[in-house]
Amino acid sequence: MKPKVFRKKILVPASAIDARNHVNNLSYLQWCLDAAEAHWETHASPVIKENYVWYVLHHSIDYKNPAYEGQELQIETWVSTAEGVKSERHYKITRISDEKLLIEAKTLWCLLDAKTLKPTKITDEIRTLFQ
Repeated sequence: MKPKVFRKKILVPASAIDARNHVNNLSYLQWCLDAAEAHWETHASPVIKENYVWYVLHHSIDYKNPAYEGQELQIETWVSTAEGVKSERHYKITRISDEKLLIEAKTLWCLLDAKTLKPTKITDEIRTLFQ
């Protein structure tokens, strides 16, 4: 099955700019995490959100080009695999004005039972939320 791509637009705020006058690396990471959370919130039912939570195991980011204050960016995220207790989510951030790729990233997530905080197998119901 083809993954559902979730898209979110943002305008680069002054608070994201570092001493070199471009977007700080940590801002990109935060935007990726925000997009992942928005994707989950959009597709998961209240019952699923009450019973499960995701924790990060690993982040990987490739920085391609800089972005600057006031630029409009598009964040795309999708889940490529969801097996056992782990799921791999990908991200792409582009500048809308010239469609320049700024970053490519991925995060390895682990699904936990919300009450026990122990890893739990990804159900078919959760897996299909993102396909």
